[in-house]
Amino acid sequence: MKNKIINVGLIGKTNAGKSTFVNSIVGNKISIENRKINTTLEVVTGVLNISNTQIIFYDTPGLNILKKFNINKKKQNTELWEVINYIDLILYIIDTNKFNYNNIAKDIAKIKESKKSVIVIFNKIDLIKNEIILPYIKKLNQINMIDDFFNISAKNNIGINIIKKYLVEKSQYGEWEYEINEISDKSEIYISNECTRNAVLKYLHKEIPYNIIVKNKLFKSINKKNIKIKQLIEINNLRYKSIILGKKGNTIKRIRESSQKEIESIFNSKIHLYIEVVHVNAK
Repeated sequence: MKNKIINVGLIGKTNAGKSTFVNSIVGNKISIENRKINTTLEVVTGVLNISNTQIIFYDTPGLNILKKFNINKKKQNTELWEVINYIDLILYIIDTNKFNYNNIAKDIAKIKESKKSVIVIFNKIDLIKNEIILPYIKKLNQINMIDDFFNISAKNNIGINIIKKYLVEKSQYGEWEYEINEISDKSEIYISNECTRNAVLKYLHKEIPYNIIVKNKLFKSINKKNIKIKQLIEINNLRYKSIILGKKGNTIKRIRESSQKEIESIFNSKIHLYIEVVHVNAK
């Protein structure tokens, strides 16, 4: 049986549920999920192998990029269009509770310049009545740029298998880009760093989470079920340090415990996590 492959780009506004979708469809946590804006800061690749078909998903940063937190918009837009030019098919994911026809139509018109197939995914349908979605579909159908529509709840795994089947049918014969046991292009170090960044997003507010960098200092397997990890949270403003540490170290403790728990669930191992906050002078 010849191998088949398809490259799929996930595009949509921040908090539409792209990261939850890719984690759900791949069956593993490879992209962080958080209710705060722009939690995905670079393209994350997820790989799903079904029989002789390899489906590669590219989870992209949200289309509404934040300027005020110094996120590199130019770099993200470049990565986004590189993905669009490379992939075979686009899944445009919508938070059904935040349907805005004008914004969506504008996004799709821009994306359609790539001449790629665009599939609209209405996500979070568990939070809305079914009869509300049908008028949305009818209205979007009028722009004549959308190939198909699907309704899902990525969080509750509703409708995911239908999309898997659809993508398998759309795949073409070709060589696989990843080995059969690979689920992402990201390393274990990257994923563990992202877990800590996710915890920072969870416990800190305003501009701080967007002005820190999590770096790995040590990632060592002690044995089959124990991993020792040392990380640095780099800050560019010294006043952030006391906020991140918190009173009597309570905030950094919560960050460490939350990250450690998430890493353990992903790697199915006992994690010994150590975090240090360091000030790095801005260049």
